[in-house]
This record gives sequence, C-alpha cells and structure tokens, in this order.
Amino acid sequence: MVRMSRTQPGIEQHPDLLELRADYERVTATNRSQAVEAMGLLTGIYLAASPWIVGFNALFGFNALSTIAVNNLVAGIAYALLMGGVGRGFERAHSRAWAAAIIALWTIIAPWCITGNVSTTRTITNNVIVGVIGLILALAAASLRPGSSLRKRQGGSNPAGGGLRRM
Repeated sequence: MVRMSRTQPGIEQHPDLLELRADYERVTATNRSQAVEAMGLLTGIYLAASPWIVGFNALFGFNALSTIAVNNLVAGIAYALLMGGVGRGFERAHSRAWAAAIIALWTIIAPWCITGNVSTTRTITNNVIVGVIGLILALAAASLRPGSSLRKRQGGSNPAGGGLRRM
C-alpha cells in the first residue's frame, strides 16, 4: 500500500493568524499607538537623565554617583527600550508593556527600597511622578489591541473558547 503524504502549510500561513497580524499592524499605525510609544520613550529617557536634571546625582556634596542615580539611569534605559519598541513586533508588545509597568512601579517605590540615604524630597517627588506617568503609559500600551475582525467574521466570540478556528 502506497501512502500519500499530504503537506499542510504551517500555522504561520493560517488565514486567521495572517488576519490577526494585519490587525496588529493596523493598530500600530494609529495615532494613539504612536503617541503612547513616543511618550513612553521620552519618559524613559527623562527617567535615565533625571538625576542630572533634578540634581540628585551626587547627594550631600559627594562627587560619586548615588545609588538612586544609578538606579534611575538603568531603569530609565530599560523602560525606554521596552516602550520604544511597542510599534515593532507588536504581537510581543503586550508582554513588553507589562515589563515596563513593573519598572514604573519599581521607580515609584525605589527611594524607600534602595540602601543609603536617598529619600530626599527631590528624589521622592521625581520618582513618584515619573513612575506614575510611566505606569499609565505602560498600561495604555498593554491595552492597545486590535478590534478583532475574526470575531466579526465568525459572528461573535466562540463560546467554546479559543480564537482560531480548527482545520
């Protein structure tokens, strides 16, 4: 008996997946998505530069970098990289946005968690304001989702669960 092998296209070629990717591309082209990405990038850059802008890079007259300055520099660079990449590879942006939200939360509580005497009024005010703005932007990026044309085409959501039709 001769077996006929039938090659099926991979999941990458599934019509529903291709449509979902097109939906994500449409979302990244919206003004809201581009504004969230730009403001997130600027927030991260400001957070990284804030010790030198606000003036707490060398606390109490010491010339060495303070621990909060190093923290803000690293957290700001990481936040900018995460939020600056929202438009590219939008399918993975959801997890990047949640990681950025965690960095924003850390920015808020960092003055009380970092060792040393770093909790000055300037440090706390700066970190809380930047952290809240960063958290709002990260949550806005996490909420950017395409309107599912798949559901529209299928006539509503699938009550059995799952978004893709079975072949």
